[in-house]
Parts: sequence; structure tokens; C-alpha cells
Amino acid sequence: MERYADIVLPLFQPLYTFAVPDGAGLGEGDAVAVQFGAKAVYTGIVWRLHDRRPDVKRVKSVGRRLYDRPLLTPLQMRFWEWIADYYMCTLGEVMRMALPAMAKPRGGDEEEFMRDEFRPRTVGFVVAACTPDAETMARLERRAPKQYGLLRSLAERGELRRSECDAAALAALRRKGFVAVEEREADGPAVSDIDFVLPELTPAQTAAFESISEQFADRHTVLLRGVTGSGKTEIYMHLAARELVAGRDVLYLVPEIAMSSQLVSRVEEVFGERVFPYHSKLSDRRRTETYMRMGRSEGGSLVIGTRSALFLPFAHLGLVVVDEEHDSSYKQAEPAPRYHARDAAIMLSSLHRGHTLLGSATPSLESYAHASTGKFGLVSLTERYGGAQPPSIIVSDTLRAVKRGERHAHFNRVLLDKIGERLDCGEQVLLFQNRRGYSPYVSCTQCGWTARCPHCNVALTLHSGGRLVCHYCGHAEPMPRRCPSCRTAEVQPMGFGTEKVEQEIASLFPSARVVRLDRDAMPSESACNRIVGAFERGEYDIMVGTQIITKGFDFSRVTLVGVLNADNLLNAPDFRASERAFQTMMQFAGRGGRRDVRGEVVIQTSEPENPVLRWVVSGDYESMARSQLAERRTFFYPPYARLVVLTLRHGEAEVLRRAATELADLLRRRFSNRVFGPNTPPVDRVRNESIAEILLKIESGASMSRARELLRAALDSMMCRPEYRKLTVICNVDAS
Repeated sequence: MERYADIVLPLFQPLYTFAVPDGAGLGEGDAVAVQFGAKAVYTGIVWRLHDRRPDVKRVKSVGRRLYDRPLLTPLQMRFWEWIADYYMCTLGEVMRMALPAMAKPRGGDEEEFMRDEFRPRTVGFVVAACTPDAETMARLERRAPKQYGLLRSLAERGELRRSECDAAALAALRRKGFVAVEEREADGPAVSDIDFVLPELTPAQTAAFESISEQFADRHTVLLRGVTGSGKTEIYMHLAARELVAGRDVLYLVPEIAMSSQLVSRVEEVFGERVFPYHSKLSDRRRTETYMRMGRSEGGSLVIGTRSALFLPFAHLGLVVVDEEHDSSYKQAEPAPRYHARDAAIMLSSLHRGHTLLGSATPSLESYAHASTGKFGLVSLTERYGGAQPPSIIVSDTLRAVKRGERHAHFNRVLLDKIGERLDCGEQVLLFQNRRGYSPYVSCTQCGWTARCPHCNVALTLHSGGRLVCHYCGHAEPMPRRCPSCRTAEVQPMGFGTEKVEQEIASLFPSARVVRLDRDAMPSESACNRIVGAFERGEYDIMVGTQIITKGFDFSRVTLVGVLNADNLLNAPDFRASERAFQTMMQFAGRGGRRDVRGEVVIQTSEPENPVLRWVVSGDYESMARSQLAERRTFFYPPYARLVVLTLRHGEAEVLRRAATELADLLRRRFSNRVFGPNTPPVDRVRNESIAEILLKIESGASMSRARELLRAALDSMMCRPEYRKLTVICNVDAS
């Protein structure tokens, strides 16, 4: 009987059917080499085996199997299917994002494909090939004591690592046929090798740990709301230890790569070689080696990673910890699938019949609402570890400081005085500015001309060295000496980013050692680790950074943190602006005073009476949540509705306008008043393509699967028309 395989390719394409050669021995989840197109060779995943010949003249055959075991487990395949269905993308797009680069080689031909194919690093083991007689051993003992010693060690231990052996003695014994060398992949630690020295829990932490354990008995997901500095990490480690002892895997998710370096070192002190980091700043080889190693694991591994770690081949996943679960970094923006790691983590752990722990000092309103209604369990941890006091918070009025002459550069006098006091005491300072680069834009003071990207409708950001950079498409150009419009020499930087803050604070405090941590300063894992490690060791006095520095760090010497421009957070054009501003400032406030010295926070703003700032000063999460949830209910936003944003792109603005209008009308016939738009977003052109958006609101009690079905039908009827063949439509489910 002829056999066929439906193959997933890492492309925006449906499954393709290939013939399976006799005796191929393929199974679902196997990775195979397949020819696609004239001669290009891709990695494909066998998704389904069957005996139904496709209705085409010629069916290509599957190439060779790539690895000695399936690349995907059955549970992974179910997880991929859920991701593709819920977030409205293809399995090929999931594959392209989920697998590390070296696990899915491709080439223009078979030879190029084989060059890119992953080959695991191996360890050489020396084993006995035959046993020398007594006379030979006596002769070796007299004439070649190193060869004799190697054979004796081999007889006692059964095998030796090649690195343990004298190279000359080993070569001689191999020539004589007494020993052989076998290349093997290094195994991970055995599950039985457990000797954890866990941190001792305080009474408050112990109560939280026991409550989580009790609630896991009848709830799949529990929300741990613990104030910053309360010691949530210690609770995570105790829960993880219980899973590892039972031979189950643990996934510990963090929102930012920068957080993982400090955390990995801390967790490795407890769990040793069982800890595996996994994130995009690791090399392709290291990510692929971790993926393959997890595929061989029998359980008992702890992975610390960012959202992509969800797609590792866990053997027995018992617990997923989503730390800082409120963080917007958990939502993937580009490319598809545009999934939310928190929600995907809950689904993944349920497939494994495990549990999910969501942790945050400032939970997302969605998670808080679920916990308030009993869908999630809820545990509170209200005191800081070691009895540390919560920081004191000062709101500094920027407009008042300007009028009184108490502002220097971009710093109010109160902040500068506090920085000086802390530096005099040998303590450290964190300064937060939510813009990278030197200045957000440059403008002519005479005619108002602003440098803009030629490919995107956005101002270019000035970076150090006089480079103007587009943060959307990467276009870069030098800053003009004269205004191109009026030809004067009055082009000036406007506003300020982290590079400018770094420069200004270094000039104001010339004896202070200043370092910057943002996306531009950490191009690799090693660069990030170097900066974080140096600051932790006290090699720098002041760290300037973007949102990265507000999240999860535990720097014992930091006693002062400063928010340089809270207005950027408070006035963002987003229905989540107040929630996120509160979360960011509360999280950042928690970075200071985590030991004996009480921390201080200075927030610079031109809106000191803003209610969000009052909630921050009082630390009143409940008031913020009640106010924002009431507003969300009135205007029909999450958690009372699910949002689907359709982004349309086309090179011709008129074609885009017509397509967006037609699609919105088509959707209104299916979804009635749930459709809003089309609208023009703030950035309405990127990479020479015009952009329009349509918003779809689905009430939380309605069937989301039915909504997706209707939406797919509308898109299919639209996209099949020839005039829209170059139209791109992106579906962002649960947009944030």
C-alpha cells in the first residue's frame, strides 16, 4: 500500500503531501529533508501519515530522516495546533518561530542543506577492545607505565573520558587494538542525583508556599501577588524542587533576557547542572543543543527562559512559573504567531496535566479578574523579605522646578540632590528613561523641519555619533549639518533618550561611574551579562536604562531610583496606559532598598495630581484595579472583551483604503457593531507600505472559536480577489 505524509514546512504555506518511500520508517513528529520547488531543500515535520494520494500528477518523495528520534513530541504537536488555531496563523509559521535555527536547516540544494545540518557535539569515551594477557601487561608495566596505568584504570572503571587519558598512551593502545574510542553525546545529570540546598523560607513565605500547594489540589492556575522584594523567587525554587525530585520538568519564564542572566546564576547555585537557559541572545548552536538535549531528557530539568522556551520538547512538564506575568514583553508582536506567553503557558501546562503559577507584584487586570472570580487561585505575600521597608516615593513637579530655576538639563534639583547623597554614602542609583537613543528626534528651530524616515512615517531617532536611525525599518543616515529645508544651521536634538541621560549624568557627577543598559547596549548575551554583573559587583555607581532595568533585578546596593519622565507612561495612546504606568513605576520602585537601607524613589512629571501617581505613592493596587476595571467594563475592553486587531498593508495607499473599507463592511455583516474602523494608526507607513487597522471586539462570554471561523471565512473571500493579491492582512488575537 502506498503511504503519504502531510509535511509542515517553515513557510507561510499549508501542509504539503509527499510520498513515503518503502521502508522509510517515518513517524509523526519526525524531521525530514524534502525538496520544495525546483531544487531547494527544506526541513519538514511529518504531521500526518495516511494512504490518500493527493489529486496531482506527480507526488515528490520525502527525503531522508534527519534525527534519530522525533523532533516533536505528540504533546508538542497538539500545542502547535492550538497556537496556530487560536492565533490564526499556519503551522508553518509556528514551526519557523518555534524551532531553533540549526534544528531546521535549509539550502538551495542538497549539498548546501547538508552543510547547514546540525551535528551535535560529542564526547569521546575510551572502552576496552580486547583484554591483554598477563605477559603483555607485565611488559607494559616495565616499558610503558602510562599505557599500563591507562589499562588498569579502564579495567577498574569500565570506560574513561578521552580527555582524562594521556594522548600518546591512548594512541599507542589504539594502534595495538587494546582500546577503542566511542563518540557519544554527553548525558545530562541523572534524575536520582538530587542534593538541593534550598533557601530557608520566612514564616510569610512558608504560608504562601503552603497555600499555593493546597490550591494546586483543585486549581490548575494560581496567581501569587507578592509585593516587590517579598521573596517570590525563593517560593518558586521550593515549588520547583518538589517537581524535580519527582522527575518532572519545570519551566521558569521571565519577560526579559536581561533578567535571566542574574536569575540563572542564582538558581544554578541551588539546582546546578539541571538548569538550562533558553532565549534569543544565545547562539544558534547553544539553543539547538538545548532543544535536542531536552528531547532526550527523561525529566528533572529546569529551563529558565523567555517566551520562546515554551516550544521546547519537555518530557514531563510539572510546573510552569510565569514571573512578572503582567509584563507586555510576553506578547509577541512580530512575526506570527502573535501569541501571549502567559496564556500559552497555561495551555501548555494543562496539556501536560501540570500546574501554572503566575507571579507579580502588580498583576495584569485580566489575571486579577480571573483570581477575583475564582477561576484562578490567589495567594498574597504582603511583606518584604528580611523586614525591608517599602521605599519612600517623592513626586517632583517638573513645571514647578522650571519656574523656580531648580531644573538642570533633564533633572529636577530634588533628584540631583538625592543622587549626590546616595553616591556620598557609596550606594548605587538606577535612572529610568523610556526611550533609547540620544534624542527621539531632531528638528530645525527656524522652520520646524523634522528628520523623518524615507520608508516609514516616523521621525528618526538621534544616536551617539550623529547617526539618525529608524527604529521600525533600521534605516540610518548621518545628521545633517544644515536644515535641508531652509538651509540654516539650526538643526537641534529634541527630547532625550538613554544615551543623552548617560552623557548628562556623567558630566554632572564626573567622579561617578555610569553605565547604560538598553537594547543598543546589549547586542549579545555576553554583553548583557557583563553589564549586569559589573553593576552587581559595584563596578558602576549609576545605571541608566529603558524598561529593561525596571524588571526583576535584585541589586543589593541600589537605594535610589529615578523616573525621569513619567509623562511618557501616563499619556501613551493606549487603553492600558494607566495600568501599565502603575505597573512600571511600582516595579521600578521595588528595585531600590531591598536590604537594610530604605529605598527612595523620585518620579519627575508635569502632572503631579494624576490619579495613577497617587496610587503609586500609596502602593494602592486595589484602587487602581477597581478604577480601571470599571472603565474597561464601560468601554468594553479586556477582560470583558477579547480584541482582534486586523492590520492591512499595501504599497498603494488607495488600494489599501478600498480594501480596508470593503473588509470592514464585510465584517460588519457578520459581527455587527463589534467592528470598529478602519482606522489610521499613529505610524501609518512602514517599509514603504501604507497601513490601516480594523478592531474587532468579542464579548468574553461569546465563542471565540466561532468568531475565528467567521473571521477566516471573511478573509478568505476577500483575499481570493486578484486586485488584492499584494494585500497583507495580519491577525493579532488578544491584541494588547
